[in-house]
Amino acid sequence: MNTSFKPVRRVLLAAAAAAGLAAPWAGAQAQPAAYPNKPVRIIVGFPAGTGPDIVARLLAQKLSEGWGNMGVIVDNKPGAGGLIAASEAARAAPDGYTLMLGETGQLSIAPSSYSKLPYSPQKDFVAVSQVVTSDFVLLVNPQKVPARNVRDFVEWTKQQKGLFLATFGAGTPGHFGAFMFGDAVQLKPEPVHYKNTADALGGLFSGDVQGVFASVGLAAPNVKAGKLVALGSTGATRTNALPDVPTIKEQGYANLEFSSWFGIVAPAKTPPEIVAKLSADIVKAVQSPEGKAKMEEAGFRVTGTGSPEFTKIIAADTVTWGKAVAATGFKAD
Repeated sequence: MNTSFKPVRRVLLAAAAAAGLAAPWAGAQAQPAAYPNKPVRIIVGFPAGTGPDIVARLLAQKLSEGWGNMGVIVDNKPGAGGLIAASEAARAAPDGYTLMLGETGQLSIAPSSYSKLPYSPQKDFVAVSQVVTSDFVLLVNPQKVPARNVRDFVEWTKQQKGLFLATFGAGTPGHFGAFMFGDAVQLKPEPVHYKNTADALGGLFSGDVQGVFASVGLAAPNVKAGKLVALGSTGATRTNALPDVPTIKEQGYANLEFSSWFGIVAPAKTPPEIVAKLSADIVKAVQSPEGKAKMEEAGFRVTGTGSPEFTKIIAADTVTWGKAVAATGFKAD
């Protein structure tokens, strides 16, 4: 009689064995897919060809290679000194697939210079990695300005109707850098705000302004082509991209030193494990021999920091630039 139950028993044992094998498989399927498993978008708040755009594209290329040629898309959203891009990035899903190549103006200057900022750098973003820093270069049009060093430029502007310096937008480092320059040389500058880089350089070429503080990445090609003259750089040491151009400090203005930085941030609440992977992969990309060489060739100083360090940099610079903004009395709506 017992033998009549053997087939049934075999079926039950087979089913149990199958269930045992299926359980680990189902668990494996339930695990989240490795990041990234689809294209990643990097929002940039400035037009193509500008410093932030150059950095973003070089970084995107190296990240894509490191991720098995997974697509990394650079999405330019220019306008309002980068505020439009930052606002969009702050609202993005915190899943690691939308990032922003942020810069000093958007993250450390804007809180002091805007009375109604549409995002909060501290609450709406998590710092991932500072990628590079960038000094500025004081550029003049050799057809309009006879000076070839900072001291001669200062003396020449005293004979003019004022010191008119172009900026790439109100609230940007170049804007407040103009005031810092004015303090150093004891002149009151008149910043002339343009919508974008092309318009600002157009004002310089036309003679509507006397100079502009441009990032090294933007300045170097124009200087090497003989279109513009670099009077001095704003870093602590000379830039490798323009080694013959002395710093402004070298020329007798010891208190004048400022720079900008570009770094990746993600929307707040992005999972810590994704932030950690992004940070590690970015550092690896920009510190690689090829990645570092390309960034330096474009006029940038590679840093490649971790998330905690970048968080501290943003906070410290918010205080530093906040004092510079307060000294000007500037406040945008």
